[in-house]
Amino acid sequence: MKGLGCAALTSLPGLAAWGESAGKATNPAPTFAPEDDQLLDELERLSCCFFWEQASPQTGLVKDRCNARKASTDNSLVASIAATGFGLTALCIGDLRGFISHSDARNRVITTLRFLSEKLAHHRGFFYHFADINTGERVWDSEVSSVDTAILLCGILSCRTHFRDTDITLLAHAITNRVEWTWLSEDTTLLPHGWRPEIGFLPYRWDYYNEMMMMYLLGLGSPTYPLRPEAWDAWKRTPFEYEGMRYIGSFAPLFVHQYSQAWFDFRNKRDKYADYFLNSVTATEVHRRFCIELAGTFPHYSPELWGITASDSDHGYVIWGGPPSVGQIDGTIAPAAAGGSLAFVPEEAVRVLRTIRHRYPKAWSSYAFVDAFNPAKNWYDSDVVGIDTGITMIMAENARSGYIWKIFMENPEAQRGMERAGFKSYQPVIPTPSVLTSSVGANSVR
Repeated sequence: MKGLGCAALTSLPGLAAWGESAGKATNPAPTFAPEDDQLLDELERLSCCFFWEQASPQTGLVKDRCNARKASTDNSLVASIAATGFGLTALCIGDLRGFISHSDARNRVITTLRFLSEKLAHHRGFFYHFADINTGERVWDSEVSSVDTAILLCGILSCRTHFRDTDITLLAHAITNRVEWTWLSEDTTLLPHGWRPEIGFLPYRWDYYNEMMMMYLLGLGSPTYPLRPEAWDAWKRTPFEYEGMRYIGSFAPLFVHQYSQAWFDFRNKRDKYADYFLNSVTATEVHRRFCIELAGTFPHYSPELWGITASDSDHGYVIWGGPPSVGQIDGTIAPAAAGGSLAFVPEEAVRVLRTIRHRYPKAWSSYAFVDAFNPAKNWYDSDVVGIDTGITMIMAENARSGYIWKIFMENPEAQRGMERAGFKSYQPVIPTPSVLTSSVGANSVR
């Protein structure tokens, strides 16, 4: 599984490859202090290292997780189609930042896309959630996953516009254009979570606000099998309020506010319901305050250390977060909670990452932060999880340069999807956490 190796993934002046276009973003990227920018650069480099080393050079499929303490000897074989989508995006970042040579990144992308196009099993364009990293064979009787396929498609589309290479473009078209969104929605405007050959469609629907916005927008923007526009209106946008702050949310971990916005740029745009970028700013600030208020029970929670999202724990993988409290919160910190929030609350989020890096060295590994740790229990995870490493990596890049937003939104599928969903440009009043009040909610959510 070893490729270049971490030692070879060194920071080179690759950002110049896209000229000054970062400065032309709708909202200027925040300026981090040199120490923090160096931390984020190292975080991105080591994250790219994970996606390079823990992918099969023959298939390009990326492991769902690996033991970061024993990375060179980790022999797990389960790949995640979502982690592969993050991995394709990592190749864009690695090339941009000079962590990986352009030719190596391009060749890995072609290898991956060719395997996805020609060999990996799919059903009407949708892929199984988990597969053998070397053969692509379905594992764990996993479902054909709608949202995990969407994450993969976001990675493919990012590569198409980043590399602007004929071979990559043709392969990307072949994979994305065969996805039959109309099959997924043939009897409902609410998309199902997935399908199994043994039972057919799963009974669960993407029926309320969460990480699925990218899936509906990709379906709306499909040039071959587009969803009907009413699909965007079908899911519920449940209002929440916390200390006077109003936002659309759900009884789910923080990552639901992050995943779609890793690729889709919602800044300075809104549909008839909300400004989803400001909505995530508000929801993240609410989560930060929620964690700080838990300090009476878990004294290590503070403005310097917060963040609970679905993650490993000392007793297995757990779905937790809040407010309101979800799961049996026990003081565990998931670095991806703050890491995936870098684009929303950059100062507050990088403060957490800096604290973890300097105060809790056991939470750092050969692939940057481990998935979770609990200072009160002196427990530190041994693993990194691909989707958590991935969201932290992409949001670090978006917070620094806006680059993944830029290249992804150049895809006509992304533009068409947001247009058909009714998004319009506007100039919002940008809130800061110190002034987030109910007036922010009025601006963010209608």
